[in-house]
Amino acid sequence: MRLIRYGLVFLCLGLNGSWGGTEPGRKASSQGGMNGVEYEWSVPLSASPEMDCIRITTPSAVYYFEKVGAGLAAMMDPDGVDWIGFRPEPGTGSGGEFRGFPNAVHRQAGSYFHALNQGTDPSTLRLERKGPDHIAIYVISDNRLWACRYDFYPTHCSFTMTAVPEGYGYWVLYEGTPGGILEKTDWWITSGTLEPQPASVAFTGDIPGPEWIAFGDPEQDRVVYVLNHEDDDKVDAYYPMNWEMTVFGFGRNRLEKHLTTPGPSFSLGFIESSDPHEIAGILNEKAKNE
Repeated sequence: MRLIRYGLVFLCLGLNGSWGGTEPGRKASSQGGMNGVEYEWSVPLSASPEMDCIRITTPSAVYYFEKVGAGLAAMMDPDGVDWIGFRPEPGTGSGGEFRGFPNAVHRQAGSYFHALNQGTDPSTLRLERKGPDHIAIYVISDNRLWACRYDFYPTHCSFTMTAVPEGYGYWVLYEGTPGGILEKTDWWITSGTLEPQPASVAFTGDIPGPEWIAFGDPEQDRVVYVLNHEDDDKVDAYYPMNWEMTVFGFGRNRLEKHLTTPGPSFSLGFIESSDPHEIAGILNEKAKNE
């Protein structure tokens, strides 16, 4: 297996709490990186140094949040492997520019909450909360119609849509690279399918509650999961795109967007296990308590 590893380069600026504001020369740390949650307000994305990101470090993952598009561009596991692998170059498609989380608004009064590519519209953000084990980022689209919140905790991050324009819909996607690269030996399970399925097996249908999916790599004792904290009756779907990335979506059927209201939260994180029953137990508990 070829693992994608990026070196880390830091350019540290702080934040004064206003929309898009920064305070030079400041790094914010709540509790020491390996115990709580800390951020650096201005860090280049290693795969594309011209991209300005917030780097959020937690004990379980390191996230790169691209600030103009307002979406996750990278999610590093404790071994330094990126399970998203966004690159902005036009024409890379599923090999780079399509990747990310949550990639929520696609051609619905704009395209928002996706790491910046040629089709992403800009948003403005502010740091809404910073504490020893919780950082929250509030985002509003440039047309003022869409808004959302990202919450980063020691164990996971969550996305919540807080404003949806009438007559439009969205989805919540994980478009990434399990274990650093999508391969046919990779696998997935859901709350309704605990027998590991090859990554080649696509599905469309409402995942039964508690709604979650986990993607694994046979060479790693780790999975990435996406969890819907609200059991709904919306269609969900997965397929591998060109064997370059996963396309999984809550509320997605082809290009149809079936989520239409603000409120439900969707979490993304790692679990340090590859045992389906252990993963199910952890995620079922998370669905009840987080």
